[in-house]
Amino acid sequence: MNTKYFYWIAIASFIMGCAPKQENSKVKLMTLDPGHFHAALIQKTSYEDIVTTIDVYAPEGPEVKDFLNKIEAYNNRAEEPTNWIVKTHLSEDYLKKMIAEKPGNVMVVSGKNSKKIDYILAAVNAGLNVYADKPLVVNQKGFEKLKKVFEIAKEKNLLVYDIMTERFEVTTGLQKALSMQPEVFGVLLDGSVSEPSISKESIHHLSKIVSGKPLVRPAWFLDTNQQGEGIVDVTTHLVDLIQWEAFPGQIIDSSEIEIISSKRWTTNLAPDQFKNITHLANYPKYLQKDVKSDTLRINCNGEINYTIKGKHAKVSVIWNYKAPEGTGDTHQSTMRGSKADLIIKQGETENFKPTLYVRSKEDGNFESTLKQSLKSLQGDYPGVSIDKISDSKWKIVIPEILKIGHEAHFGQVTGNFLKYYKKGKLPDWEIPNMITKYYTTTQAYKKAIEK
Repeated sequence: MNTKYFYWIAIASFIMGCAPKQENSKVKLMTLDPGHFHAALIQKTSYEDIVTTIDVYAPEGPEVKDFLNKIEAYNNRAEEPTNWIVKTHLSEDYLKKMIAEKPGNVMVVSGKNSKKIDYILAAVNAGLNVYADKPLVVNQKGFEKLKKVFEIAKEKNLLVYDIMTERFEVTTGLQKALSMQPEVFGVLLDGSVSEPSISKESIHHLSKIVSGKPLVRPAWFLDTNQQGEGIVDVTTHLVDLIQWEAFPGQIIDSSEIEIISSKRWTTNLAPDQFKNITHLANYPKYLQKDVKSDTLRINCNGEINYTIKGKHAKVSVIWNYKAPEGTGDTHQSTMRGSKADLIIKQGETENFKPTLYVRSKEDGNFESTLKQSLKSLQGDYPGVSIDKISDSKWKIVIPEILKIGHEAHFGQVTGNFLKYYKKGKLPDWEIPNMITKYYTTTQAYKKAIEK
């Protein structure tokens, strides 16, 4: 049976890949300054190729306590409990101590984006592999450091890998797979600013539920000086998906990117909303710069119009306070082909669940062609079928077993990391495309703030 089928079902319970071609037979994690809940989600799953003892280096405070509480909850849950053993190293010189002691071979980092690139640079200089939550950088200065990171990593044969969970969302995977079927999709159109060849929109919410509990965000998450603006944060996922879907397996150079326009705008929070998100009664001093008439105004929204290898692309990120009841974060996407468009929607019609549609531009026996194409994808996406909406539009029907959810995607990305660690290298296109991805976001940010 196809191994990817097991991959979907097991949700990385038994991750493919074993020992890297290095001294240690297994990956040994060191988690540095876990300020974002994504750090804990990496360990929501057990992996036979990761040592169960992890070392956490961080300053004392509520953020590391939240991380430890989540790990404890995963260890003690009724179904598929994990068995992590956590050694804590809490001090103000946590980075220096980790570099000096080095009890592991892979640094995990998910926290303040403003500090992340300096953590990564210190790690590779010390001979450590890096497994990092996005974004790696949030401005041009950070981007220049990132290029240096990859130079050092190449010299020392180290891996630096960012966590791109959205590549594992099933509707996105199918959108990519169908775009690679020329009999269905044709070729990607060049597009225009008004009708991009590929576009993606992501709506996120500051108040949300994570691992079954209301998320308490640190106040610095709302400070763009520490977290970075939305145009360089969540857009990282969207720019990555555009590269990954439109040009699969291809190396994309930053010279093939042209930023046409970019903009950013604020999400406004009332004092009671701020208190609900952070559990703090007052705005900290570092947020006062963004407070007007008691309202916190956060530049966390962004839009980029650009061309990539001559194809028009658009990404948009929007942060709202809270999702309507029964809904959550949403993703919308369109790929325009010469024979059909591939459209992901997640609105009220779709019960706020990501749903993939195929809209044909062809006359004749398109439905038969689409069915045949899906038949060829059954090994990777077993049970996928179609539901006819009209003479030119079909919904892709996806079995529930393939819809594993955002939190489980962290196990899948970690599975990829372990596979690459075993090989001792990333795919040839991954590093140059990471550089181009962060070139795109940081250049768009630069253009937006120059207005």
